[in-house]
Amino acid sequence: MSAPRKRVVVFDYGFGNVRSAERALARAGADVEITRDYDEALNADGLLVPGVGAFASCMTGLREARGDWIVDRRLSGGRPVMGICVGMQILFARGIEHGVESEGLDEWPGSVEPLQAEIVPHMGWNTVEAAPGSQLFAGLDADARFYFVHSYAVHDWSLETHNPAMTAPKVTWSTHGKPFVAAVENGALWATQFHPEKSGDAGAQLLTNWIGTL
Repeated sequence: MSAPRKRVVVFDYGFGNVRSAERALARAGADVEITRDYDEALNADGLLVPGVGAFASCMTGLREARGDWIVDRRLSGGRPVMGICVGMQILFARGIEHGVESEGLDEWPGSVEPLQAEIVPHMGWNTVEAAPGSQLFAGLDADARFYFVHSYAVHDWSLETHNPAMTAPKVTWSTHGKPFVAAVENGALWATQFHPEKSGDAGAQLLTNWIGTL
C-alpha cells in the first residue's frame, strides 16, 4: 500500500500566485488546498507562504490574515513552513524599501535590502551554490537553474548556532552583482528567494524534496 499523500496548504493572504504554487505542489505529489483558514493552515502537514510585491504590503496582508500567528504557532510545534520569494523575505527581521524600514516576522535576523547590481530587477534563470548536505537541493546538479524575479535580497547571513546539539542552518547562495541568500533550511523553516513553481523540472524536484520531509 502506498503512503498517503501529504497535505499542504498554500496560504492565501492576497499576495503570490497561489494557483501556480498549487499546480506545482500537486505535480510534486501533495494534496493541496488554497486557504486562509486558521485551523486548516495550522494543522496541514506543510504550509507554503508565497509572496510577491512590496515587503511592507505583504506583511500587512499576512497580519490581517493572522498569518504571522500561524507561522509562529507552527514553528513552535516544529511543523514545517516554506516561504517563497517575498514569502521568504518577510521571515527576516526587517525590510528596507525606498529608505523605509518595515518589521518582518523576525524568524531570522537580518535585513532585506535593494540588490546591489547594475541591472535590477534580477529577472530570469540563475544557478545557486547549494549548502553542503542540503536536503532541499538533493538530487539536483550543481548547474541546475532556478527562476528569480526580485529587486531586494538578504546579502548577509548573521544567525549563528553555538549549541552543538542544534543543527546549524543550511544557507544557499546565488549571485546577481553581489552574493545574496537564495535559500535557507533551518529546522522546520525552509525558504527560497527564487520561484520553484516557475523553475521547471529543477523546481519540481526541489518541491518533491520538501514534501518528502513532511
